[in-house]
Amino acid sequence: MKIRDADGADEPMFNLTPMIDVVFQLLVFFMVATTFHDPERELEVELPQAQSGNPVQAVPEELVINVFRDGTLSLSGRGVDQAGLEEALRRAARRDPKTPVTIRGDRWVHHEDIVRVMDACGTAGLSNLAVGTLAGAQVSGG
Repeated sequence: MKIRDADGADEPMFNLTPMIDVVFQLLVFFMVATTFHDPERELEVELPQAQSGNPVQAVPEELVINVFRDGTLSLSGRGVDQAGLEEALRRAARRDPKTPVTIRGDRWVHHEDIVRVMDACGTAGLSNLAVGTLAGAQVSGG
């Protein structure tokens, strides 16, 4: 049986060396895995001008419509009612009829609510529709 010294020399000590090694390894990993520069912008090249080139057209901003379980709607993160949604969709269609629209419905929402949103898109003149889903998700009954 081991008898303790009176001065407490046998108290357990916390060794920080393994923790420092792990933190250092994580630091090195993230430094190697991170891209620090954009090769396109890094090159100091002055591009020539051309007379026949067309200006780059901006990609239309995607509209994301969320349909919640209780049937309420949000457009790009802001709550809207059906009339507000229809007006926003008409404005977007006037700007660009090819504006992409993603409809993200809760998995338990009534099909009628999704159809109402799709109908509003069609009435406004927007036909570039997509339905938001999770990649690789399994459908289960409930």
